Amino acid sequence: MTTWTTVAHGIRHARFEPIDVSITVIHGRERDGLLLVDTRCNPREGGELAAEVAALDLGSVTQVVNTHAHYDHTFGNQVFTGAEIHGHAGIAAHFREFEGPRLEAWTADPSAAPQYDWTDVQLTPPTHPHSSPAEIEVGGRRVELIPLGPGHTDTDVAVHVPDAGVWLLGDVIEQSGPPLYGSGAFPLDWPEVLRGLVDVIGADEVVIPGHGTPVDRAFVERQAVMLQVVADVIREGHASREPIEYVAERASTRSGMPLEIVESGVLRGYQQLAELTG
Repeated sequence: MTTWTTVAHGIRHARFEPIDVSITVIHGRERDGLLLVDTRCNPREGGELAAEVAALDLGSVTQVVNTHAHYDHTFGNQVFTGAEIHGHAGIAAHFREFEGPRLEAWTADPSAAPQYDWTDVQLTPPTHPHSSPAEIEVGGRRVELIPLGPGHTDTDVAVHVPDAGVWLLGDVIEQSGPPLYGSGAFPLDWPEVLRGLVDVIGADEVVIPGHGTPVDRAFVERQAVMLQVVADVIREGHASREPIEYVAERASTRSGMPLEIVESGVLRGYQQLAELTG
């Protein structure tokens, strides 16, 4: 049994391997359903998660929220067939552009990416997609869903539990490693998304990242500064027509982020700027 930590009244958080994915369970005053935030990497892991949540003896999962579209947060969705699945309205499109092709390539040759276990994955987008802020209720408790602007992806959703002072941000924030510029990232816009969150997160509120231990608003602010350094170097390098590898080295040095992570961000940033300039 994974260790579940009580972050606030009625909110339990656990970290699941592989890749240290954050999973959170939210319940209210009444035992009439649970809200599960994210569903792990595949249906096998989703089934393990369902069993662990059942063992908590808090009730049944009636609602799920995906913090964003990436596989490690959504590929267990199909297990929770009886629940409403909430998420960003852009997840279905992201699946078509990114996760779907990756899944097809893996299915054709699993040996090419043995680190994944995507057997029997059925892409399951949200049954309740959101393009604007919404509220859902869990056991008489109000939970806010706030679609964010393009950042880690263009499918990020912040989950806020006002009465507990808890935010769940998915991979918009990462604690156990540096933030990743994964499929569909927007490195030039991401820092502004974080600054917008800093403006609304209370100084005493708890922030649960997509990977790692809970943090606070100051951590979000520091990560915004780090990502802004990378964004600024990308713009400088593109304006000077510098090779991507030179810009990545400078961005890594200035930000303190690993070169292998920054490289993908610089490439994606150059693509964004090329699209803007035609």
